Amino acid sequence: MTKNILIIGAGIEACEGIKVAKSMGLGLAIADGNPAAPGLALADWPIIESTYDGAAILSRTRELQAVGIDIHGVIAMCADVPLSAATVSNALNLPGLSLESAFLVSDKLAMKNKLKAAGIPIPRFADVTDKSMLITQANNIGFPLVIKPVDSRGARGVQLIETAMELDQAWELAAKESPTSRVMLEEYLSGPQFSTETLVDRGRCYTLGFADRNYEWLARTKPFIIENGGDAPTGESSLIKQEVIATVEQAACALGITQGVAKGDMVYTKEGAKVIEIAGRLSGGFFSTTQIPLATGVNFIEKAIKLALGESLTEDDVRVTQQQAVAIRYLDLVPGKVRQIFGVKEAMTVPGIVMLNVFIQSGSTIYPLANHTQRAGFAIACADTKQQAILNALTALSKITVDYEG
Repeated sequence: MTKNILIIGAGIEACEGIKVAKSMGLGLAIADGNPAAPGLALADWPIIESTYDGAAILSRTRELQAVGIDIHGVIAMCADVPLSAATVSNALNLPGLSLESAFLVSDKLAMKNKLKAAGIPIPRFADVTDKSMLITQANNIGFPLVIKPVDSRGARGVQLIETAMELDQAWELAAKESPTSRVMLEEYLSGPQFSTETLVDRGRCYTLGFADRNYEWLARTKPFIIENGGDAPTGESSLIKQEVIATVEQAACALGITQGVAKGDMVYTKEGAKVIEIAGRLSGGFFSTTQIPLATGVNFIEKAIKLALGESLTEDDVRVTQQQAVAIRYLDLVPGKVRQIFGVKEAMTVPGIVMLNVFIQSGSTIYPLANHTQRAGFAIACADTKQQAILNALTALSKITVDYEG
């Protein structure tokens, strides 16, 4: 019997994962609020509803069931919509996050409270939705610190604050970026940061994704904290890697993630590994779809889909079959209105380039970077060594130039 899966999210980052689902012979119901989302072209049953509207997606899914199209699993594909996925999976009694866990990974304040109660190492934090508590709580945590919306995505409204004078304006922006106008403070943790991604099969964890995060732009983009890609294998010791993995897996357990995927934003401090955030979904940035498979030989999306369908993972499913260096870097352009773009074809011919995408076109306006959604393009490269992979990516991006209007 052919199985059918509901995929929530059909944007450009989801397309690689959707192709994997298609290659598995699955029937695809794909939901996205944008009728022009590229992934919808691969759908057997397109659903035009906002990825944030779980109730509407559930209603459309029930309509499919009414005409004999059963759904056997639900997965959010590189889209930060765990509550939408959980709304459908719980209503249809399918594998996935509980509604409580989906809430915990959607609400950064609730997440931090849960992790703190479980004894998971995290930064000091405080709820400052009541703005009158802002200065007091900031002084309690100490500077530098991070201010962020409790429930936003893509680093929107996330700012590094070094002095009390910056707090008022930063709070206003963070509140504006929160759908519920809630704001929190967090201790700024010094130390190397990592992206991790874990498959969780009935409580058993397999952390296959592990990359160093790159913040070389921070001095220029602050107060905004903009990541300029990442790379694997890690440059840190195996002991640090093991501690980070152990911590992220304990955090996933504390948040009730027993079936599916746990994405970790982690840092190694002088006190050891600490959790910045955990997401109960597949990562964006082509980490789950492209970088992990290149680095490990494991088709991470395929395994996540198996979990969403309630299938167990075998030892072969999670066996690392290759060790390849992989790096992603983002296109760094000055602000302005684009007249013409040059060098894209030449960039794609650079040795080691496996994926390159430019999101801008003639007429686009490039703004100063304030969140991750504003990045103009990227290159993913492979090589025998981490340093060469990074160089390959940067070399490709250096060939792309822009002619500006005015």
